[in-house]
Amino acid sequence: MGTPELISPRSPRVTAAKRLAKRSFRGKERRFIAEGPQAVREAVDHRGPDGTPTLIELFATVETAERYADIVDAAHTAGARVHLAGDDVLADISQTITPQGIVGVCRFLDSPFEEILAAKPKLVAVLAHVRDPGNAGTVLRCADAAGADAVVLTDASVDLYNPKSVRASVGSHFHLPVAVGVPVEQAVARLQEAGVRILAADGAGDRDLDDELDAGTMGGPTAWVFGNEAWGLPEETRALADAVVRVPIHGKAESLNLATAAAVCLYASARAQRVRTSA
Repeated sequence: MGTPELISPRSPRVTAAKRLAKRSFRGKERRFIAEGPQAVREAVDHRGPDGTPTLIELFATVETAERYADIVDAAHTAGARVHLAGDDVLADISQTITPQGIVGVCRFLDSPFEEILAAKPKLVAVLAHVRDPGNAGTVLRCADAAGADAVVLTDASVDLYNPKSVRASVGSHFHLPVAVGVPVEQAVARLQEAGVRILAADGAGDRDLDDELDAGTMGGPTAWVFGNEAWGLPEETRALADAVVRVPIHGKAESLNLATAAAVCLYASARAQRVRTSA
């Protein structure tokens, strides 16, 4: 590809990208920012259901463009607009203290909840009342790593496309289906109708994760429901579940944070399902 010109900080393209820091503009444009070489690389390779490339536009500093020339070339080949920009432009678009020098403007990629159900998922993470974008992105990354089939963000949870959430997922936004804005009652009911067992993760749960594993009850299709970082799951949400399960604390720690608990629960289910399949 030819060498692009350095884009002006006052360019309408830069202004449009900067606006995506606000949820209202993301929703209106149905676009979001992916920052860093790993996330942008994943965006370049991602396609929508109709084959449309997810990456629309790429901004990179001269140094970063040289370091990751393969990403820049792939973005150009995929039809994305490629802009070289100064450090100040990248800082404004990414809105981080230490920008990574490369950002992509991407199309929304969430999936309809009905499509997730139609695919007969075996392992799902449901984020109910999760408000911290970093936690949401990290749980999404954990679900991806554990081999989950989908993630559901309920209507009371943080925006999937919050820049902190996208950064925390480190590219996992592009790996598995995610449904957004689904009321938790609807999510649970429809998953149960599809034959998925609902487990609510709660530190005060009446069932112990180790006991569930020992009893062999976790090998079937499962959806884990994870609650708010500060106050967990409300009683009405716990009441929807087939079981309320706690991660055992064997040491002196007071509790586990949301992302750590989610990783433990999702990996436990993934292992139980593999054991059942191989038996």
